[in-house]
Amino acid sequence: MEKSEMAAALNEKGAWLPGKRVKIDFGDKGVVLLDGVANQVTEEDGAADTTIKINWDDWQAMADGKLDGMTAFMQGKLKIEGDMSNAMQLQGVLAKLKQ
Repeated sequence: MEKSEMAAALNEKGAWLPGKRVKIDFGDKGVVLLDGVANQVTEEDGAADTTIKINWDDWQAMADGKLDGMTAFMQGKLKIEGDMSNAMQLQGVLAKLKQ
């Protein structure tokens, strides 16, 4: 799945935290903003309550179940800036991709 396909699928399934903005920053691949204030998912960069930084390959490994989120965090492959509780709630939100 490409980033634009992922963003579209998340948007279609309403995959955001109500009232919160969470940005997933893929570095040179760009960002996906889960905007629970505007109730949309976009590929536009903007201010966020929480920013998750991870490279696209590691994200794909997590999505495929080959890399555990906590392991990625402990290894420094996944970095969180801002409100950590938002990042923890994302597990349920991102599970919507598999539905």
